[in-house]
Amino acid sequence: MNILQNLDPVRVIGILLGVIIGTTIHEFMHAYTAVALGDESPRRMGRITLNPAAHFDPIGFFMFLLLALGIGFFAWGRPVMVNPSALRYGRRGYALVAMAGPVSNLVVGALFALPFRLNLAAQFPPVVMELFGWIMFANFLLFVFNLIPIPPLDGFSVLSGAVSNYWSLLLEPLRRYGFALLLALLFLPTFLNIDLLGRMINPIFAVLESVFAGGQV
Repeated sequence: MNILQNLDPVRVIGILLGVIIGTTIHEFMHAYTAVALGDESPRRMGRITLNPAAHFDPIGFFMFLLLALGIGFFAWGRPVMVNPSALRYGRRGYALVAMAGPVSNLVVGALFALPFRLNLAAQFPPVVMELFGWIMFANFLLFVFNLIPIPPLDGFSVLSGAVSNYWSLLLEPLRRYGFALLLALLFLPTFLNIDLLGRMINPIFAVLESVFAGGQV
């Protein structure tokens, strides 16, 4: 009860809006890029849409809600199923599909950072600027987190497509242990007091905020 009493409603709404907008566009861009590269399966599955309902499952959305409330640790959108063998450029094409999602979050975050970069705070009510800041935060976080090169995150597929065939084959067995590795990364602060995830994300996030928002958030 004390946790809920101390919540900032603007923060909760801003983060929730950020992940709804960001995840919807993220998954849409995976689907759109896959279709553009020759795989029609995302279209058949109804994923070429900006309707958020197509890109969330109930449990994943509930976990996003917990994150917005500050009591969750991991959440997800509904993955876009892609047939790599149907894509042009082979695993390079698959890497492009994987990259499209995080890049879309970078673009969304940059758009919501524009009022800060252009010093337009006086043109908006303070609560709106605060919402913009949280939406920007959520999308920059989605961008950085999803590019961590651990399966099932997009960064692993990007890495696999960028390296040689030899290294791609060596990396492939990691897919079997990816979720366990990801959970270990998330829970290291709890068990070993080592915030490895924060050390990975925070410096990149600070650079993004400085570049796109001018450090005005």
